Amino acid sequence: MFKKLFVSGTSACFEFENKNPYYNPQSYKIILNGEELEGERDTNVFSLFNLQPSTRYTVQTTNDNCKLTFVTSYETGLIDVKELGAKGDGETDDTYFVQLAIDICPKGGRVLLPEGTYPVRPIVLKSDVTLELKNGATLLGDVAEEHYPFVPARVLIDGKETVTATWEGEPFDCHQSLISAFNQRNIKIVGEGTINGNADNSTWWATPKGRKVARPRLVFLNRCKNVAFHGVTCKNSASWNLHPFFSQNLGFYGLNIENPYTGPNTDGLDPESCDKVNIIGCKFSVGDDCCAIKSGKLYMGKTYKTPATNHTLRNNLFQNGHGAIVLGSEMSGGVKNLSVSQCVFKHTDRGLRIKTRRGRGKDGVIDGVEFENIKMINVITPFVINMYYYCDPDGHTEYVWSRDKDTPVDEGTPYLGEFIFRDIECTECECMAGYFDGLVEQPIKKVVLENVSFSFKEDAKPFTPAMLENVRQYCKEGLYLDNVESLTLKNVTFDGVEGEEIINKNCGLIIKD
Repeated sequence: MFKKLFVSGTSACFEFENKNPYYNPQSYKIILNGEELEGERDTNVFSLFNLQPSTRYTVQTTNDNCKLTFVTSYETGLIDVKELGAKGDGETDDTYFVQLAIDICPKGGRVLLPEGTYPVRPIVLKSDVTLELKNGATLLGDVAEEHYPFVPARVLIDGKETVTATWEGEPFDCHQSLISAFNQRNIKIVGEGTINGNADNSTWWATPKGRKVARPRLVFLNRCKNVAFHGVTCKNSASWNLHPFFSQNLGFYGLNIENPYTGPNTDGLDPESCDKVNIIGCKFSVGDDCCAIKSGKLYMGKTYKTPATNHTLRNNLFQNGHGAIVLGSEMSGGVKNLSVSQCVFKHTDRGLRIKTRRGRGKDGVIDGVEFENIKMINVITPFVINMYYYCDPDGHTEYVWSRDKDTPVDEGTPYLGEFIFRDIECTECECMAGYFDGLVEQPIKKVVLENVSFSFKEDAKPFTPAMLENVRQYCKEGLYLDNVESLTLKNVTFDGVEGEEIINKNCGLIIKD
């Protein structure tokens, strides 16, 4: 059986209902209105493109008896950017024509980029418009930094502060992103085309640190609602690829997010203080964290008290990043109700990675986190929860790294609650099974591992599991526990661990079934 995930005027996305991580047990072909389409598929999520608006379709697959009928969305109009004058020749600046098409598109209409390469400076989206990139269409970012305007960190609207630019959890002046939207609604970006930031041919990566104006994101969505991305490839971003900020009801379906491993801070998808985010059927290979869920540093957490809530990540492939799923380190507004299931983590430094520290604040509460039906392949350290994270200007100070037992719980103390990891297979690990390091004054509340297996590479290499002071390298070691109130192990197995399977530095209660 499969179900409908998303439908636009010209595309649709579907998901098989099974428990297999990312890949379907059988390869299959798609039958659309009785006609078998070319090409085999092997993933649990599949997509259709080049459909017609307001049209009824019946879809089935060769490996399933299910037939599903759906109707594509109605559209009020279509604007082809080439008909306005865009060249799409890879050399001519097409910014004016792409932006004009968006600006004049009627509510409920579609802007079409046919096959071609469209060099552009920053583009601004508007409500109730679909942007479609056909197969072979590329929006190509300008390489000149001066063509990305300065955006101030804050503006006053009716006397009230509005954060318009941000970097790593704080208001910060920033270059305008290649694609951006502010306070817009009902936007779709669909198709088999590519949004290419072109940062590999620019100076953005050469000088990533110490900038007075932060690098742009590939896509920045500020206070938007009802936004969906389907099918497109996002690559070569100057910094983070996709950055939704204080936005609601977001869907990311069947995306390919690609950056070279050497691209600095090129996270894949980082929703910050957002509510109701679906990330389903996507493929990540990036130069930093694949997907980092954030809610700002202390100022943003105290001022706006807006947690990251109700996120669902399912049937995704995360590979070649520092972390597959990361929470923080900017988590001062909290992270609540996160579900991650049926995903494959492959060749990442860490699987689940939680980063926080003193100074993130009492509103920095992470709770209700569940991982289920996950397959990790050559993930160096599958689980890392680190409450002494040092990557801040003051990150190496005693305030951050101190393990003084008399440290008080105060306004700056974050809280980590319950974490459940169920039905997870970890093969070819190298460093250790897991590293759980809570604050002396505020331990990690509860960790549950059920039906989890760990096996190690024969030629595993030593590695540092977490970014904090005074931690050594590990190799082929078990679960490290320091300042954890309780650990429950149900059917947890270890193969190839050298030394103790449970390294209990300070865990209040360990329950084994």
